[in-house]
Amino acid sequence: MLENKKNILVIGGGSWGSCLSKLLVENGHNVYLWEYNEENRNVMRTTKTNPNFLKGIKLPDELNIVDDYGKVLTDEKKYGKIDIVLLATPTQFLRGVLKRLKNFLNYNIILVNVAKGLEISTKKRISEIVDEELENKNYSYVLLAGPTHAEEVAQRLPSAILSVSKDEKSAKIVQKTFSNGYFRVYTGTDLMGAELAGALKNCLAIAAGIADGIGYGDNTKAALITRGINEMFEIAKYYNANQKTFMGLSGLGDIIVTCTSRHSRNRYVGEKLGKGEKIEDIIKNMKMVSEGAETIKALYKIIKENNLNAPIFTALYEVIYKGKPVAELEKTFMSRDLKSEFSN
Repeated sequence: MLENKKNILVIGGGSWGSCLSKLLVENGHNVYLWEYNEENRNVMRTTKTNPNFLKGIKLPDELNIVDDYGKVLTDEKKYGKIDIVLLATPTQFLRGVLKRLKNFLNYNIILVNVAKGLEISTKKRISEIVDEELENKNYSYVLLAGPTHAEEVAQRLPSAILSVSKDEKSAKIVQKTFSNGYFRVYTGTDLMGAELAGALKNCLAIAAGIADGIGYGDNTKAALITRGINEMFEIAKYYNANQKTFMGLSGLGDIIVTCTSRHSRNRYVGEKLGKGEKIEDIIKNMKMVSEGAETIKALYKIIKENNLNAPIFTALYEVIYKGKPVAELEKTFMSRDLKSEFSN
């Protein structure tokens, strides 16, 4: 019997939700997975696979696929008392989930979020959305973020990630719950910095993908990523976030993997843009959500409203949504006035 065995509810049966459900079962925990799409839910229940989002991976027989997460949270006799709720829902859909979830949170619980982004309508970080929707509820919020693609974690390839929370005790509980021989979890307390880094790197990955799609080489992409990181620092200054966090697992680590990997959906979107496709057609043909394509809308508003120095992110939005040619991205960082590297 596993010491400190947990009862865990996972909301969201995409690649990451399915992958972490698999990992948590393998770690010896009781896991209940809810996927909003009934057809996908039934496929996962009967075949113990997720062909749409985690192709080629067998899910554990012990994984419980459920039809109503509300019942899981309220029927303690049947499901046990839920210790952790894992939110694996895209940022723009999260508020709707929280509005229902709050009806079932009647005791202190740990909420672990794995989405990365900014809400378009409010420009808020996910922890702010959670605070707003779950006001007066007892919970501890933990962000799980770092250079981890679900496809590789599901294959048990060595990976490292960050469990970050203002509540260090909860961050450590999550660390112990998720850690195993191939999945190493570190802890941190700079929640705002980790959230910002995770949201912004998705946008930067689209820019990196555009460079790939145009056919530029490693030199170009390295320059683009480096200058993009400099803009991330500028945005971090505006939020008074710790820049050191941007050089850790949830920052630089995630930037490397998201900007370079064939698994990255954000880099994929950029690559298609670089080849001349329109964002509407790219998104329509994707099964997964590109967080960066949504986050850049909120980020653009923040940059413009506060006069922040972020020409690459500005050009990226204008390329995606204002019809500017993709070459505008190259022009932005190659044709500006010559200056010192670290000057504003």
